[in-house]
Amino acid sequence: MITLNDIHLRLCECIRESGYTQTHLAELLGISPSTVSHYLRGDKFPALDTLANLCRILDVSPAYILCFE
Repeated sequence: MITLNDIHLRLCECIRESGYTQTHLAELLGISPSTVSHYLRGDKFPALDTLANLCRILDVSPAYILCFE
């Protein structure tokens, strides 16, 4: 069974491996750096549109983030 923790770990992995700073990633997404920080801590998860844009920016499949791959 897939858990939110599994998705959180994949999301963090992809953000960290991207080489983007939280500030730059926030600028690209049109959100605040603190929101990116919340994603990395697991306090919040991106809205669907933000997740789609995040996957595009990070060049990663949404299926990977959601643990379908």
